[in-house]
Amino acid sequence: MNLKIKDLNVVTKNHEKEILKDFSFQIKEGEIHAIMGPNGTGKSTLSKVIMGSPDYEVTKGDILYNGASLLPLSVDERSRRGIFLSMQSPTSIEGVTNSEFLRTARNAREEKPVGIYAFIKEMEQSMQDLKMDSAMMHRSINKDFSGGERKKNEILQLKILKPELILLDELDSGLDVDSLKIVCENILKYKEENPHCAILIITHYSKILDYLVPDFVHVMKDGKIQMTGDASLAKKIEKSGYECVNSMSELVENE
Repeated sequence: MNLKIKDLNVVTKNHEKEILKDFSFQIKEGEIHAIMGPNGTGKSTLSKVIMGSPDYEVTKGDILYNGASLLPLSVDERSRRGIFLSMQSPTSIEGVTNSEFLRTARNAREEKPVGIYAFIKEMEQSMQDLKMDSAMMHRSINKDFSGGERKKNEILQLKILKPELILLDELDSGLDVDSLKIVCENILKYKEENPHCAILIITHYSKILDYLVPDFVHVMKDGKIQMTGDASLAKKIEKSGYECVNSMSELVENE
């Protein structure tokens, strides 16, 4: 697994605003990266553009996944290649149950369709791991789910669909302390079982990084990465805010 973004420029679909500007980034097999930054810097836009959202247009640059460009591919084609996005605000879909959706999506990427009995057994175990009510299997996707239940449901999808690149867009938003611990434990267990997979965490807060410890922390500002460090950079931001990044940048420039 290798994702390489080269000099990417992205505007909103109506061309009213440029969000990403000459953005470059790479994540390799097995790595965990975190992207932090003030509101409006393009963090969530980045995850949506990787996934192929039609709300944005790439005007320059490329996104290479395992050496091939993602730009010509639709959202579902990118998903079948092994890319998964846990959305900041998961939507509800009435009339389609969790089990129907996940079995259809799973079979779309399998050479041989998974048997109904094996699928139900796997889904029940995954829901048990996430401490989800088993009745949610037969409910419409996210219909009348709480914020925490929706986030757990995203991780249920991750466990069933088995992606290679995991994009977590503000996973910690709407989760209480106990639920955050549960979902992070499940993500870590998945990564232990699939060591080749890579994770990109987009967050405002460092608490989630106590559980999912990143190899690299990047700070975004004005549509591009301004600084990269290890996990300790997130702690510095938590303590001193993003002004500390400006100060560190000035020190680097003066050197």
